[in-house]
Amino acid sequence: MSELQTWLIVLGVLLILIVVLVNWWQDRRVRRRMQEHFPETSQDALMGLAGTGRREPGLGPITPSNSATENFIDEVDPATEAVIDLSFAQPVDGHALAEPLNNLLSGQTKPVRVFAQTDDGETVQRLRPDERYSSLQLAVLLSNRQGALSDIEWSHLWARAQSIAELFDGLIEGPEQDTVLKQAQALDETCSALDAQVMLYLKPQQALARADVLTVVQEVGFLPWGDQLAWMAETGLPRFTLSLPPQAEQADAPQTVNQVGLLLDLPQTVADQQAFSRMAAVGRDLAARLNAQLLDDQGRPLSDQADELLDQQLYELYQKLEEAGYPAGSERTIRLFS
Repeated sequence: MSELQTWLIVLGVLLILIVVLVNWWQDRRVRRRMQEHFPETSQDALMGLAGTGRREPGLGPITPSNSATENFIDEVDPATEAVIDLSFAQPVDGHALAEPLNNLLSGQTKPVRVFAQTDDGETVQRLRPDERYSSLQLAVLLSNRQGALSDIEWSHLWARAQSIAELFDGLIEGPEQDTVLKQAQALDETCSALDAQVMLYLKPQQALARADVLTVVQEVGFLPWGDQLAWMAETGLPRFTLSLPPQAEQADAPQTVNQVGLLLDLPQTVADQQAFSRMAAVGRDLAARLNAQLLDDQGRPLSDQADELLDQQLYELYQKLEEAGYPAGSERTIRLFS
């Protein structure tokens, strides 16, 4: 290889690196501008946080799937789940178990996780048609944002589990209903005291085209997350999410937006000492771009002086979640606060 060819290759590699770095810098520029500057201090608080009661998030939470063929977490959590054990006289084919199990899961209002033991003693995370199973564990969540597990929900699950046991000549075992309901109520009270969600609203001066709003929010740094847009942390979880009103049902109706929501859902996000400031800074930037007013969850204009105090109050709640054994953003916590 000649010296000229070597220098041409080096030059080509350098040009590629320059293009990559320029693209990266352009993508990060807006994020860095907003995330490195947060207004300072201090007095006014708009805390409608802990003690507001259990309520479903305004945006879709992360929840495990109720399907007998999906992945499951590989360990029962006795502190947050009640378990029904099914054991079969003879191992049962996964193909035969799939339909009755899916029927059981689809009829539940509280998430149920399934743990299956093969006939050679291995606990597996999903059913397979060509495997045989000697037992099942059905782990039902004791509480979530819809409240504590009720006697009707427990009775319904038990009846469905019993029908599976009878279908395959099996035995069913589980805790007494009163014990389950007391544990569920205690867990729900604990989680109610730790729950917190903060909303901010952007109110444009006039209705905006939905497509234009989506373009702006993606330009400032929001990324797709499931069926939502989110401001993401380095961990892969959202710091906060963005919601728009539903689209008009009629195809020929104007697709406009008269309000944009920002939601900070503490249990489902990563702990952050500047949790509110980040969301408020992004909200103020969007307000300028959309010619909108930034409002708190009471419909009042957001004060520039609220950020630091709210950051402190929210971080205290993050710490309380950690101390209670439910770190914000953990899979266990997301199941409970969904």
